[in-house]
Amino acid sequence: MKPAEYYQRDRTLHPPAYAPDYKTSVSRSPRLPLISLQNSASEITGPVFGHRDIDPLDNDLVRNFPHGGDPVGERIILHGRVLDENARPVPKTLVEIWQANASGRYRHRKDTYLGALDPNFGGCGRTLTDDNGNYFFRTIKPGAYPWRNWVNSWRPAHIHVSVFGSAFAQRLITQLYFEGDPLIPHCPIVKTIPDPEAIEQLIARLDLNATIPLDAITYKFDIVLRGRRSTLFENRLEGN
Repeated sequence: MKPAEYYQRDRTLHPPAYAPDYKTSVSRSPRLPLISLQNSASEITGPVFGHRDIDPLDNDLVRNFPHGGDPVGERIILHGRVLDENARPVPKTLVEIWQANASGRYRHRKDTYLGALDPNFGGCGRTLTDDNGNYFFRTIKPGAYPWRNWVNSWRPAHIHVSVFGSAFAQRLITQLYFEGDPLIPHCPIVKTIPDPEAIEQLIARLDLNATIPLDAITYKFDIVLRGRRSTLFENRLEGN
């Protein structure tokens, strides 16, 4: 039986490729309209990740890059669930994150920001969701940093997130921000998003109930993926 295709992307919720106030998009945006292609079998099946692909410390960015001490900065927990658009959990899917350190600097040779490079923080992690779609990371809250968009442009504190869903066609790459950050409404990248509700869906919320006393503040961020066009056929239950 051929797998069902995925829902088409709702382009009214996504920022335009060409956004002049986000200067980098001017040179990176396509000059011709995008073409929607029908899903192929390779896009709507796989990949399959297992626990053998994950190290026990991969989701602990406080501990997975030690060089003689602990990383500097505010220790936080980031957790949530990966769901399809019908609120069903997506189990055993790979979630990856990467981020700047507490001073706003990435561990990358092209990052020349004057913020200190923390020798004990790598800034990358990954994990698999459990049977209920839950994921969990321990990390350091990233710092804001300046960038050459306008004279005084600053990126809010953010973490990059990649989720594979249940197939390659479902891979999502996005950025999450933190509740209460005053830089969010001033960011030229955030301003390219036309829907205020979509911006709210990119903000990780403070979760005091899950905070670890005397250790780490917790933020919750649920990730919602597209679902399948699944209809209940009473005589063909295997189609659901």
